[in-house]
Amino acid sequence: MRRARRTLAATATLAIACTTLTGCFEEPSPHDAVRDFLVGWQSGDYDLAAGRTDGDVAKVRKALADTKLELDAASFRFEIKSLSMTGEESKADFHAEVDLGENNPLWEYEGVLPLHLVDGAWKVRWSPSVLHPQLKEGQRFAVDSVPRSRQPVTDRNNDPLQSDTILYVAGVYPSQLGGQAESVVAKLSEATGYAQDRLLSRIRSSPPDRFVPLVTFGRSRFPAVQAKLEAITGIKVQPQKQPVNPDAPKQIVGSVGALTPETEQELGGPQRAGDSVGRSGLQQAYQNYLTGSTQTKVITLDLKTGKQVAQLMEWPGRQNISVQTTIDRKIQQAAEQAVADSQASAMVAVQADTGEIRAVATKGMHQEKDALAGKYPAGTAFSIVAADALLKNKVSTKQRLACPQERTVGGAKFVHVGQMTGTTTSATFQEQFAKGCVTALASLARRVTAADLTESAKAFGLGQPWRLPLKSFSGGMPALSSDADKAKAIAGQNVEVSPLSMALVAAAVSSGTWRPPVLVTNPTTPDPTAEVVPAAQPGPVPVDARIRKELTTMMRAGAAGTNAQAGKGRVYGVTATAGDQMTWFVGWQGDVAIAVLSKNYNAGAVAGGFFSALHNSP
Repeated sequence: MRRARRTLAATATLAIACTTLTGCFEEPSPHDAVRDFLVGWQSGDYDLAAGRTDGDVAKVRKALADTKLELDAASFRFEIKSLSMTGEESKADFHAEVDLGENNPLWEYEGVLPLHLVDGAWKVRWSPSVLHPQLKEGQRFAVDSVPRSRQPVTDRNNDPLQSDTILYVAGVYPSQLGGQAESVVAKLSEATGYAQDRLLSRIRSSPPDRFVPLVTFGRSRFPAVQAKLEAITGIKVQPQKQPVNPDAPKQIVGSVGALTPETEQELGGPQRAGDSVGRSGLQQAYQNYLTGSTQTKVITLDLKTGKQVAQLMEWPGRQNISVQTTIDRKIQQAAEQAVADSQASAMVAVQADTGEIRAVATKGMHQEKDALAGKYPAGTAFSIVAADALLKNKVSTKQRLACPQERTVGGAKFVHVGQMTGTTTSATFQEQFAKGCVTALASLARRVTAADLTESAKAFGLGQPWRLPLKSFSGGMPALSSDADKAKAIAGQNVEVSPLSMALVAAAVSSGTWRPPVLVTNPTTPDPTAEVVPAAQPGPVPVDARIRKELTTMMRAGAAGTNAQAGKGRVYGVTATAGDQMTWFVGWQGDVAIAVLSKNYNAGAVAGGFFSALHNSP
């Protein structure tokens, strides 16, 4: 809405300008003529402005209106700098600000209004140089814009994460329209729904021998309008390749579409109606980087030849760049293969020692909304974090705990839905951790304080204000005010997490340090024009070496003999239930840490499929 905002700003300053100009001088002077001319020009009251000149009113009115079209200007704003008078001659110096729209900078220049007395009234001595000191008879303004092709989103090796697709650009060569620009634009507007005045102003503001892109269509929409476009004499359609067809992870990379008539004014930035614009994912988050900004020149043209006479101003524009992610194609492919047979699964894989996201794969779920930003009960997968607090409070991994089918702690009832072990038969804390016995784990609530559990959760990143260019959820746990609350936390019943946050928990145990997630390594901020510097990422948090050693042993026991054990090398992790037919696997193999959340499916089997596919991939 930048164009609209500037227009409103110009209107708002108009009253101030009128008051200021009127009050500039206490004695009779040419100021009324200067004021009326500039106010009329600024407000679009060209009759008012033309009436204050010594030129033909119709000719001046047309010249002023043409100037707005030729510059495709959103608004004009003027400020009187000085006014001098010598006898029957006068001169006003003014400062001009022209909003060229489309996120171009303001064009600012200094102008001069020569005035003289005509039959006792002050008049602006009309010539094209009134509009700009370098504009002469037989010349006109034009705006020469050079758009840049969209840059790709890439993987960690800078290979594009999308393939080229064909977009269809409908446009014109102004010199070939033979005075039929208005007719051509009217037909194009009727066929496409784009605003007629905006299309026409783009044509009139462009050099006549330059192809002027007007509307861009994707492959799905183009066939519906192709016949209508071909029926409009003067419209040319140029197929263009652009890297907009996303590869996996498709919802993370995001989609790209053409800006529609309805959304033309929704976006600030270098886009114009019909241009490609990111609709979701990283394509949307990094739109201004991927498109950059247009190189723009204000020039004058010879009316007869259409050739450039002079360059009045140039803006090189902001260079567009590709966006490099941390995605690893090999790991992403293995993740896609692993979730393929499930009904609904979300999986995140991270580099254990950096927190860099290597893969995000889903089946029946959304990669951003569920895998990165989903809020799901942690279930006994949270026992990894709870064990950190318990071990710090001297709970031995060899302590024996019963695993009854039901247990009540502090008034809260817990039910173990796994294999029945009986109330008298006990196993070690490590063994109950490995099998995810809810009732055994909940029984340890009195062995740890609420502050200890909260501190461990924070150390493993839960609730930390990390920042990613896409929506994400770092986890959440309520205040714990009773033994029942603590027992529920240990069992993960009042803790919410995302697959991403749990993958980082596994990475912390694997590497010995919790680190915030990283998805994009270049550039460092999603908005190149941002004035506010994003908040700093939370720093790394080391895991106590003794505790890490014990957790590693416990998680090795948790993965041993399960579906998650696959491929070469040991798998470490826990399988867990979280109610509503949801299961977790949280663990690692080698330097890749993962979290899998599955509905009505064994998350451990997905993890095993992933490690196997990763091991067998070329």
